[in-house]
Amino acid sequence: MSLRLSLGLLPAASALALGLAASPVVAQDAQTIQRAATIRDAALKDNVAMDYVTRLTTRFGPRPAGSGSEQEAAAWAADYLKDLGFRNVRVESFPLVGWDRGEESAAIVGPRPQRIVAAALGHSPATPAGGVEADVVRFDSLEALMAAPDGSLSGRIAYVDAGRMVRMQDGSGYGVLSRIRSNGPVEAMKKGAAAFVMRSAGTDEHRMPHTGTTRYVEGRPTLPAFALSAPDADQISRMVEGGETVRLRLSSTARTYETTSQNVIADLPGRSRPDEVIVLGSHMDSWDLGTGAIDDAAGGGITIAAAKAIMESGRRPARTVRVVLYGSEEVSQPTNTGNGGGAYVRGIGEAVSTHIVAGESDFGADRVYALRLPPGGAGTEFQRAASRVLGPIGVLASAEPELHGGVDIGPLAEVGVPVFTLAQDGTRYFDLHHTADDTLDKIDPAQLTQNVAAWAGLIWLIADSDVDFRTMRTAATTP
Repeated sequence: MSLRLSLGLLPAASALALGLAASPVVAQDAQTIQRAATIRDAALKDNVAMDYVTRLTTRFGPRPAGSGSEQEAAAWAADYLKDLGFRNVRVESFPLVGWDRGEESAAIVGPRPQRIVAAALGHSPATPAGGVEADVVRFDSLEALMAAPDGSLSGRIAYVDAGRMVRMQDGSGYGVLSRIRSNGPVEAMKKGAAAFVMRSAGTDEHRMPHTGTTRYVEGRPTLPAFALSAPDADQISRMVEGGETVRLRLSSTARTYETTSQNVIADLPGRSRPDEVIVLGSHMDSWDLGTGAIDDAAGGGITIAAAKAIMESGRRPARTVRVVLYGSEEVSQPTNTGNGGGAYVRGIGEAVSTHIVAGESDFGADRVYALRLPPGGAGTEFQRAASRVLGPIGVLASAEPELHGGVDIGPLAEVGVPVFTLAQDGTRYFDLHHTADDTLDKIDPAQLTQNVAAWAGLIWLIADSDVDFRTMRTAATTP
C-alpha cells in the first residue's frame, strides 16, 4: 500500500503556491515530514562525509579494483562503520581479474618528434617489448571505424577523434565518448590495427588524459589502447588535417592478474520491519591516476553520513537502511562475476524480494538538484512530501522516472528492485573524472553537505513509511 504522506505542515495557500495539491492533515504523516526536515537540518550542520572522504583518500590513495589498496581500504571501512554504530557489518569477497598499469609512454616520431601525454585504458594489454610504432589512421566517429574494410588497418594505429565532449549538467555528453572507449579497441582489432588511441572522454582542456575500462572479447583483452589528453588529440588531428603522415610510438607494460574484490555492507536495522531493506550504494574502488575523491569516495561519504544522520535522530526508522560500498565498479569483466553489484545480488538470493528501493551516489560531490523516483512516483503524495523536505535545499521533483540506477545498483534494477536518483550537478564532473586531478581538494564541503542532507531527509521518508514503489510502478503501467 502506498504511503499517504500529507502536507499538513503547510497552510493550504502555501501548498498551492508551491504547485502542490493540498491534502487532509494526518498527524502521523505530518510528523514523518517534520522529522525528515529535522534530520535534513541536522545533517546540514554536522555530518561525517568529509571525514570519511579525507581519511579514505589520504590513507589509501588510489584503489584499483582488486588491488591491495582496495582490499585494505575495505577492511578499514568496515571498522569505520562499526565505530559509527552500524550493525551487521561484513566484508563479502568475490573473484576478480585485476589490472595493473605498469609503465607507459607515447610520442610522435619522425622528422619533428614530440612527446605526447596518453594513458592506457583499463584492461588493455601491454604492447610488445619495445612498444608499437606505426602510422595513424584517423576516424571522426566509432561508426567510421566500424565501416572501414576488414584488414585495412593492418600494421597501423587506429585513432578515433569524435570531438570535444559536450559539457552538460547531467553528464549526458559522456555516452558518445565512453562508447568509443568501450568498443573502439574491439573494432580496431577487427580491422587489423596494431593499437588504438582516442580523444579522452572528458570536458577539460588540460594535458591530463582520462582513463577508463575497455571491453573484453570472448573473455580476452583486445589490443593496446590509449586515451590522449585533449591538447594532444588536437595536435594530432591538426597534423592529419594538414596532410601530414603522423607516426606514433606507444609503449605499455600493463598486466592482468587473479585477485579478489569485495563489498562492504552495513545496516541500520529497522525498528518494526527490519526485513524490508533500502540500499544506499556507492563504490570503493577507483582508477589509479588520482585518489578517487570524487569517483567515488564522495559517494561513500554521502551515503554513510546520511544513514548516520538518521541513526543520530533519536529514533530508528521502521525499515532497515543498508549502506553498501561496492567493489570493482570501474572495470569491465568478461561476465558479471567481476562486478560488485552483481556479486551483491547473487549473495542475497531470494531476499532480493524484500528490497524496497535502491539509490546510488556516484557522480561526484557537487550539489543535488533533482529527485527522480521509480516509475509511477511522479505526482504522488510521496513525491509531494519529498518536495516539501527537499525543496528548501534546492532539490526539485522531476517527472522523469528512474529506470536503471547506476552501475552498482543496476543489477538490483534488473531483477525488479525499484531505483531512485538524487541527480547531482555534473557540470565540472568530467573535468576530473578518471584523471590524476581527481583529488580531495576538488571537493566543495558545502556542496557535499547538501548531498548528505538531501539523502538523509529522503531516506527517512522512505524508511519510516509503508511507501511501495512496486505498487506505484504497477499502477503507472496499468491501462
